[in-house]
Amino acid sequence: MATLDWIVIAGFATVLIGIIVWVFRQKEETSGDYFLAGRDATWVAIGASIFASNIGSEHLIGLAGAGASSGMAMAHWEIQGWMILILGWVFVPFYSRSMVTTMPEFLERRYNKESRTILSLISLVSYVLTKVAVTVYAGGLVFKEVFGIESIWGIDFFWISAIGLVLITAVYTVIGGMKSVLYTSVLQTPILLLGSIIIVVLGLRAVGGWDEMLRIASAVQINDYGDTMTNLIRSNRDQDFPWLGVLIGSSVIGFWYWCTDQYIVQRVLSGRDETQARRGTIFGAYLKLTPVFLFLIPGMIAFAMAQKGVVINGQVFSLTSSDAAFPTMVATLLPAGVKGLVVSGILAALMSSLASLFNSSAMLFTIDFYKKFKPSATEKKLLRVGRIATVVVVILGILWIPIMRSVGNVLYEYLQDVQSVLSPGIAAAFLLGVLWTKATPKAGMWGMIAGFVIGIIRIGAKVLYTSLAKADGFTDVKIWALETGVSNWFYKLFYGVNWLFFSGGMLVFSLLVIFVVSQFTKKADETQIQGLTFASLTGEQKALSRASWNQWDVMHTLIILGFTIAFYIYFW
Repeated sequence: MATLDWIVIAGFATVLIGIIVWVFRQKEETSGDYFLAGRDATWVAIGASIFASNIGSEHLIGLAGAGASSGMAMAHWEIQGWMILILGWVFVPFYSRSMVTTMPEFLERRYNKESRTILSLISLVSYVLTKVAVTVYAGGLVFKEVFGIESIWGIDFFWISAIGLVLITAVYTVIGGMKSVLYTSVLQTPILLLGSIIIVVLGLRAVGGWDEMLRIASAVQINDYGDTMTNLIRSNRDQDFPWLGVLIGSSVIGFWYWCTDQYIVQRVLSGRDETQARRGTIFGAYLKLTPVFLFLIPGMIAFAMAQKGVVINGQVFSLTSSDAAFPTMVATLLPAGVKGLVVSGILAALMSSLASLFNSSAMLFTIDFYKKFKPSATEKKLLRVGRIATVVVVILGILWIPIMRSVGNVLYEYLQDVQSVLSPGIAAAFLLGVLWTKATPKAGMWGMIAGFVIGIIRIGAKVLYTSLAKADGFTDVKIWALETGVSNWFYKLFYGVNWLFFSGGMLVFSLLVIFVVSQFTKKADETQIQGLTFASLTGEQKALSRASWNQWDVMHTLIILGFTIAFYIYFW
């Protein structure tokens, strides 16, 4: 890092501090001000926050690493701007008119209080054990690679950068709440985009252009069925990414994440009105079209550079691991000043993602647990509890880092795998909750419970068989199963089924549970679900939703869908 790089980083930090001070001086008197920015956010802030919250270190490390190891396979998860459109066009009207502050609260309105508690618990556990810990772990890894520092004062620089990142982010999240997240996202998003574009341009120049990168990547076969790194749609016999499984599994995970997860939907709930919330999702959908090119493609470029043996500054470009793709390109390709800008962009992504996690976790605890048991608590008390909850989440995230570090080589795979079994039950409850008026309160609750139990069994089976295989000296569980004759129904169902098909099967199972239980349990009162399902909308509510959009919203929606279709055709 040159002196100019440090000056650029210092400039970024100064502007960031200025925004936080400005936010802090705007007095927050209620929990709504703290968690939802007073419900006064515009579409620019909402869309930028959706994107910046989504882009974390799992993208900078995991997605680029996936591009370097398996090519376009993970692109299905990143070209999901169309899924954010479903949030805007289908779910925003229901969330806006219900005036809820959390997704569990919405389920309580639609089903019962038990559903609220179940979703809150699942969400909090998953945030602390996956999202917070993964982001912090990967953040420490990024900065260790970029700065090239092994240790300071005898302490591993990984720990210094990881914990420092958490503490800095926690300070401005605790102080400013959602306003800090929204307004700093507006600063961070363009910096992150600009920095990543520079990486792509310089990387393509170094490797010899787009066509050269595709030529090198397409020469590498990734299975026995003729598919290469550049194929988005792969043989249905592919062990990891069969095309049908990918389309099903990525849609299930995507629907849960973009349309029902507090972490993302909280940005939309902060909207001034339904129009601003929907346009925020459209803007966010535009931005979501970029990660494939800004993070996955650089991974493929890095792979091509290593394969070609490109020489940079007298040294042959090489990768210590696929996960090192993005930080290695930052460290070797960028000139002084520009490197500082890109590092600022990386810092922006990490901080924005963590800030959103902290704020969403604190909100779930404060609104769905504390306020539930202390309904008479004053707004000042809720505000104080929210800040304390944020600090607790920070501490738990730090404590979980050593465990995440021990599985760092499979970080992105584990993250997606866990999400694939947590999401189906929740997705089923929200989907039928809005689309089917006859879904009963107990049915929605049992649908989530059934999905969660099956998911835990799946995770337990993976841990069990992986441990047994390692104990016998095998690294591949399926080879171990063949050698030892393990072929019982439990192994075949809960381990042998591809994770993507399993996720789709879990969704169908959860939907069936809701349907069956609904036939034998009491329906919700009409007054309870009024305005929360399509069939229960009044004429006035329909008219208000119709008045919230115009032809420009439709046009931009069609552009996003057209781009998505073109992308699939090009990389088919």
